[in-house]
Amino acid sequence: MSLFQPLPPYKIVSRDKTLDLSSPHVMGILNVTPDSFSDGGQFNAVDKALTHCQKMIEEGASIIDIGGESTRPNADTVVTNDEIQRVVPVVQAIRQQCGNDIWLSIDTSNPAVMQAAFEAGADIWNDVRALKREGATAVAAELDIPVMLMHMRGEPTTMNDLAQYDEVVSDVTTELLARIQEVTSLGVKQEKIIIDPGFGFAKNYDHHCALLSQLEQLKVLGLPMMFGISRKRFLAEVLSKSDVKAVANTQAVERDAVGTAAGIFALQQGASIIRTHNVAMMQQAVALWHQLSTYHGR
Repeated sequence: MSLFQPLPPYKIVSRDKTLDLSSPHVMGILNVTPDSFSDGGQFNAVDKALTHCQKMIEEGASIIDIGGESTRPNADTVVTNDEIQRVVPVVQAIRQQCGNDIWLSIDTSNPAVMQAAFEAGADIWNDVRALKREGATAVAAELDIPVMLMHMRGEPTTMNDLAQYDEVVSDVTTELLARIQEVTSLGVKQEKIIIDPGFGFAKNYDHHCALLSQLEQLKVLGLPMMFGISRKRFLAEVLSKSDVKAVANTQAVERDAVGTAAGIFALQQGASIIRTHNVAMMQQAVALWHQLSTYHGR
Protein backbone atom coordinates (compact mmCIF):
# COMPACT_ATOMS: atom_id res chain seq x y z
CA MET A 1 0.00 0.00 0.00
CA SER A 2 1.27 3.47 -0.89
CA LEU A 3 2.37 5.70 1.95
CA PHE A 4 0.26 8.46 0.39
CA GLN A 5 -3.47 7.94 0.07
CA PRO A 6 -5.57 10.35 -2.01
CA LEU A 7 -7.98 12.62 -0.21
CA PRO A 8 -11.68 11.73 -0.53
CA PRO A 9 -13.37 13.45 -3.51
CA TYR A 10 -15.39 15.99 -1.58
CA LYS A 11 -16.55 19.43 -2.68
CA ILE A 12 -18.40 22.18 -0.86
CA VAL A 13 -20.46 24.93 -2.44
CA SER A 14 -21.17 28.40 -1.08
CA ARG A 15 -23.34 30.63 -3.23
CA ASP A 16 -21.69 30.45 -6.67
CA LYS A 17 -18.30 29.13 -5.51
CA THR A 18 -17.05 25.55 -5.29
CA LEU A 19 -14.13 24.43 -3.12
CA ASP A 20 -12.54 21.18 -4.29
CA LEU A 21 -11.48 19.27 -1.18
CA SER A 22 -9.85 16.40 -3.07
CA SER A 23 -6.70 18.55 -2.79
CA PRO A 24 -5.47 19.91 0.55
CA HIS A 25 -6.27 23.44 1.65
CA VAL A 26 -4.54 25.60 4.23
CA MET A 27 -6.81 27.73 6.41
CA GLY A 28 -5.08 30.77 7.87
CA ILE A 29 -6.18 31.93 11.32
CA LEU A 30 -7.08 35.61 11.67
CA ASN A 31 -8.05 36.42 15.24
CA VAL A 32 -9.52 39.93 15.53
CA THR A 33 -9.68 39.66 19.31
CA PRO A 34 -7.76 41.23 22.19
CA ASP A 35 -7.44 37.96 24.14
CA SER A 36 -6.83 34.94 21.88
CA PHE A 37 -4.24 32.63 23.42
CA SER A 38 -1.35 33.09 20.99
CA ASP A 39 -1.99 36.28 19.01
CA GLY A 40 -4.57 38.29 20.93
CA GLY A 41 -4.42 42.01 20.19
CA GLN A 42 -2.14 41.72 17.16
CA PHE A 43 -4.76 42.00 14.42
CA ASN A 44 -7.83 43.59 16.05
CA ALA A 45 -7.54 46.76 13.96
CA VAL A 46 -8.94 46.48 10.43
CA ASP A 47 -5.77 47.66 8.68
CA LYS A 48 -3.58 45.20 10.60
CA ALA A 49 -6.05 42.38 10.01
CA LEU A 50 -6.14 43.12 6.28
CA THR A 51 -2.34 43.23 6.03
CA HIS A 52 -2.03 39.89 7.82
CA CYS A 53 -4.74 38.38 5.63
CA GLN A 54 -2.94 39.50 2.47
CA LYS A 55 0.28 37.98 3.78
CA MET A 56 -1.42 34.62 4.45
CA ILE A 57 -2.98 34.62 0.98
CA GLU A 58 0.44 35.27 -0.57
CA GLU A 59 1.81 32.35 1.48
CA GLY A 60 -0.81 29.99 0.07
CA ALA A 61 -3.91 30.13 2.26
CA SER A 62 -7.09 29.43 0.31
CA ILE A 63 -9.34 29.97 3.36
CA ILE A 64 -9.10 32.68 6.01
CA ASP A 65 -10.78 31.90 9.34
CA ILE A 66 -11.86 35.11 11.08
CA GLY A 67 -12.65 34.99 14.78
CA GLY A 68 -14.08 37.76 16.94
CA GLU A 69 -14.39 35.87 20.23
CA SER A 70 -11.75 33.77 21.94
CA THR A 71 -12.71 30.20 22.85
CA ARG A 72 -9.74 29.61 25.14
CA PRO A 73 -10.66 28.44 28.67
CA ASN A 74 -11.95 31.28 30.87
CA ALA A 75 -12.06 33.81 28.02
CA ASP A 76 -14.39 36.77 28.50
CA THR A 77 -17.81 36.57 26.87
CA VAL A 78 -18.28 39.00 23.98
CA VAL A 79 -21.64 40.66 23.43
CA THR A 80 -23.18 40.23 20.00
CA ASN A 81 -22.75 43.78 18.75
CA ASP A 82 -19.10 43.89 19.77
CA GLU A 83 -18.38 40.63 17.95
CA ILE A 84 -20.14 41.93 14.83
CA GLN A 85 -18.13 45.16 14.99
CA ARG A 86 -14.92 43.15 15.18
CA VAL A 87 -15.72 40.73 12.35
CA VAL A 88 -17.85 42.47 9.72
CA PRO A 89 -15.51 45.40 8.87
CA VAL A 90 -12.69 42.88 8.38
CA VAL A 91 -14.82 40.75 6.03
CA GLN A 92 -15.77 43.87 4.08
CA ALA A 93 -12.16 45.06 3.83
CA ILE A 94 -10.91 41.67 2.64
CA ARG A 95 -13.62 41.41 0.03
CA GLN A 96 -12.87 44.92 -1.22
CA GLN A 97 -9.10 44.47 -1.35
CA CYS A 98 -8.67 40.75 -2.05
CA GLY A 99 -11.69 39.93 -4.21
CA ASN A 100 -14.10 37.03 -4.10
CA ASP A 101 -11.76 34.12 -4.82
CA ILE A 102 -10.48 33.80 -1.26
CA TRP A 103 -12.81 31.79 0.98
CA LEU A 104 -13.75 33.47 4.26
CA SER A 105 -14.74 31.40 7.27
CA ILE A 106 -16.22 32.91 10.43
CA ASP A 107 -15.24 31.34 13.74
CA THR A 108 -18.36 32.04 15.80
CA SER A 109 -21.21 30.32 17.61
CA ASN A 110 -23.47 33.35 17.42
CA PRO A 111 -26.10 33.14 14.63
CA ALA A 112 -26.54 36.92 14.53
CA VAL A 113 -22.81 37.36 13.95
CA MET A 114 -22.86 34.75 11.20
CA GLN A 115 -25.87 36.38 9.54
CA ALA A 116 -24.12 39.76 9.48
CA ALA A 117 -20.83 38.25 8.28
CA PHE A 118 -22.59 36.29 5.53
CA GLU A 119 -24.29 39.44 4.29
CA ALA A 120 -20.85 41.10 4.23
CA GLY A 121 -19.43 38.29 2.08
CA ALA A 122 -18.39 35.37 4.32
CA ASP A 123 -18.57 31.84 2.88
CA ILE A 124 -18.27 29.28 5.72
CA TRP A 125 -19.51 28.99 9.31
CA ASN A 126 -16.90 27.49 11.65
CA ASP A 127 -18.73 26.69 14.90
CA VAL A 128 -16.93 25.11 17.86
CA ARG A 129 -20.35 24.55 19.47
CA ALA A 130 -21.72 22.74 16.39
CA LEU A 131 -24.82 24.97 16.01
CA LYS A 132 -26.01 24.42 19.59
CA ARG A 133 -26.71 28.07 20.35
CA GLU A 134 -30.36 29.08 20.12
CA GLY A 135 -31.35 29.80 16.54
CA ALA A 136 -28.04 28.66 15.05
CA THR A 137 -29.32 25.64 13.15
CA ALA A 138 -32.20 27.61 11.68
CA VAL A 139 -29.87 30.34 10.45
CA ALA A 140 -27.43 27.81 8.97
CA ALA A 141 -30.29 26.13 7.10
CA GLU A 142 -31.71 29.43 5.88
CA LEU A 143 -28.34 30.74 4.66
CA ASP A 144 -27.57 27.35 3.08
CA ILE A 145 -23.95 27.90 4.10
CA PRO A 146 -21.19 25.31 4.58
CA VAL A 147 -20.80 24.61 8.30
CA MET A 148 -17.88 23.17 10.24
CA LEU A 149 -19.28 21.14 13.13
CA MET A 150 -16.71 20.63 15.89
CA HIS A 151 -16.75 18.01 18.61
CA MET A 152 -16.77 19.51 22.09
CA ARG A 153 -18.42 18.72 25.38
CA GLY A 154 -19.83 21.50 27.52
CA GLU A 155 -18.41 25.01 27.17
CA PRO A 156 -14.80 26.25 27.16
CA THR A 157 -15.25 26.97 30.87
CA THR A 158 -16.38 23.40 31.68
CA MET A 159 -14.93 21.22 28.91
CA ASN A 160 -11.83 20.05 30.79
CA ASP A 161 -14.03 18.46 33.46
CA LEU A 162 -15.85 16.50 30.74
CA ALA A 163 -12.78 14.90 29.16
CA GLN A 164 -13.76 11.36 30.12
CA TYR A 165 -14.35 8.75 27.43
CA ASP A 166 -14.85 5.01 27.24
CA GLU A 167 -12.90 5.01 23.96
CA VAL A 168 -12.18 8.47 22.66
CA VAL A 169 -12.09 7.80 18.90
CA SER A 170 -15.36 5.86 18.80
CA ASP A 171 -16.99 8.24 21.30
CA VAL A 172 -16.04 11.32 19.26
CA THR A 173 -17.28 9.62 16.09
CA THR A 174 -20.59 8.65 17.72
CA GLU A 175 -21.15 12.11 19.18
CA LEU A 176 -20.35 13.84 15.89
CA LEU A 177 -22.74 11.49 14.08
CA ALA A 178 -25.52 12.31 16.55
CA ARG A 179 -24.96 16.02 15.98
CA ILE A 180 -24.90 15.60 12.20
CA GLN A 181 -28.20 13.72 12.34
CA GLU A 182 -29.76 16.37 14.54
CA VAL A 183 -28.81 19.38 12.42
CA THR A 184 -29.76 17.65 9.15
CA SER A 185 -33.15 16.79 10.63
CA LEU A 186 -33.58 20.54 11.19
CA GLY A 187 -32.78 21.56 7.63
CA VAL A 188 -28.99 21.73 7.29
CA LYS A 189 -27.93 19.85 4.16
CA GLN A 190 -25.54 16.92 4.59
CA GLU A 191 -23.41 18.13 1.69
CA LYS A 192 -22.84 21.44 3.50
CA ILE A 193 -21.19 19.84 6.57
CA ILE A 194 -17.48 19.62 7.36
CA ILE A 195 -16.45 17.80 10.54
CA ASP A 196 -13.85 18.91 13.07
CA PRO A 197 -12.74 16.37 15.72
CA GLY A 198 -12.11 19.18 18.18
CA PHE A 199 -8.46 18.98 19.15
CA GLY A 200 -7.93 21.11 22.25
CA PHE A 201 -11.55 20.87 23.39
CA ALA A 202 -12.60 18.44 26.16
CA LYS A 203 -9.60 16.18 25.56
CA ASN A 204 -6.39 15.42 27.43
CA TYR A 205 -2.95 14.31 26.25
CA ASP A 206 -3.87 10.63 25.89
CA HIS A 207 -7.09 11.49 24.05
CA HIS A 208 -5.15 13.64 21.60
CA CYS A 209 -2.60 10.90 20.96
CA ALA A 210 -5.36 8.37 20.30
CA LEU A 211 -7.26 10.71 17.98
CA LEU A 212 -4.24 11.85 16.00
CA SER A 213 -3.01 8.29 15.49
CA GLN A 214 -6.46 6.97 14.51
CA LEU A 215 -8.01 9.96 12.78
CA GLU A 216 -8.71 7.88 9.69
CA GLN A 217 -11.54 6.16 11.56
CA LEU A 218 -13.62 9.34 11.26
CA LYS A 219 -13.89 8.66 7.50
CA VAL A 220 -16.85 6.43 8.40
CA LEU A 221 -18.89 9.64 8.73
CA GLY A 222 -18.52 10.21 4.99
CA LEU A 223 -17.82 13.95 5.31
CA PRO A 224 -14.81 16.22 4.69
CA MET A 225 -12.66 16.97 7.71
CA MET A 226 -10.98 20.12 9.01
CA PHE A 227 -8.02 19.65 11.35
CA GLY A 228 -7.01 22.37 13.79
CA ILE A 229 -4.28 21.88 16.39
CA SER A 230 -2.13 24.94 15.76
CA ARG A 231 -0.19 26.10 18.86
CA LYS A 232 -2.46 24.24 21.28
CA ARG A 233 -1.56 22.85 24.70
CA PHE A 234 -1.22 19.27 23.48
CA LEU A 235 1.74 20.33 21.33
CA ALA A 236 3.38 21.87 24.39
CA GLU A 237 2.86 18.59 26.23
CA VAL A 238 4.46 16.67 23.37
CA LEU A 239 7.52 18.91 23.49
CA SER A 240 7.78 18.78 27.27
CA LYS A 241 7.84 14.97 27.11
CA SER A 242 10.58 14.92 24.46
CA ASP A 243 13.45 15.13 27.02
CA VAL A 244 15.05 17.87 24.93
CA LYS A 245 15.53 20.79 27.26
CA ALA A 246 15.67 23.36 24.49
CA VAL A 247 12.04 22.66 23.51
CA ALA A 248 10.64 21.51 26.84
CA ASN A 249 9.12 24.89 27.74
CA THR A 250 7.58 26.73 24.82
CA GLN A 251 5.41 29.73 24.18
CA ALA A 252 2.52 29.19 21.79
CA VAL A 253 4.32 30.79 18.84
CA GLU A 254 7.20 28.33 19.25
CA ARG A 255 5.05 25.27 18.47
CA ASP A 256 4.57 25.75 14.75
CA ALA A 257 7.01 23.03 13.66
CA VAL A 258 5.35 20.31 15.73
CA GLY A 259 1.93 21.62 14.68
CA THR A 260 2.96 21.37 11.04
CA ALA A 261 4.04 17.76 11.56
CA ALA A 262 0.65 17.03 13.14
CA GLY A 263 -1.03 18.60 10.12
CA ILE A 264 0.77 16.21 7.78
CA PHE A 265 -0.34 13.23 9.91
CA ALA A 266 -3.90 14.55 9.57
CA LEU A 267 -3.59 14.86 5.78
CA GLN A 268 -2.32 11.29 5.65
CA GLN A 269 -5.56 10.22 7.31
CA GLY A 270 -8.00 12.15 5.18
CA ALA A 271 -8.22 15.71 6.52
CA SER A 272 -8.77 18.14 3.64
CA ILE A 273 -8.35 21.44 5.50
CA ILE A 274 -5.51 22.28 7.89
CA ARG A 275 -6.11 25.30 10.11
CA THR A 276 -2.92 27.09 11.15
CA HIS A 277 -1.39 30.29 12.46
CA ASN A 278 1.74 29.75 10.34
CA VAL A 279 0.54 29.46 6.76
CA ALA A 280 3.98 29.58 5.13
CA MET A 281 5.34 26.67 7.15
CA MET A 282 2.23 24.56 6.70
CA GLN A 283 2.04 25.32 2.99
CA GLN A 284 5.62 24.13 2.47
CA ALA A 285 4.77 20.81 4.12
CA VAL A 286 1.53 20.50 2.14
CA ALA A 287 3.41 21.15 -1.11
CA LEU A 288 5.72 18.22 -0.41
CA TRP A 289 2.85 15.95 0.66
CA HIS A 290 0.75 16.84 -2.37
CA GLN A 291 3.57 16.33 -4.87
CA LEU A 292 4.59 12.99 -3.39
CA SER A 293 0.99 11.82 -3.18
CA THR A 294 0.47 12.50 -6.89
CA TYR A 295 3.92 11.39 -8.09
CA HIS A 296 3.85 8.55 -10.60
CA GLY A 297 7.52 8.35 -11.53
CA ARG A 298 9.31 9.37 -14.68
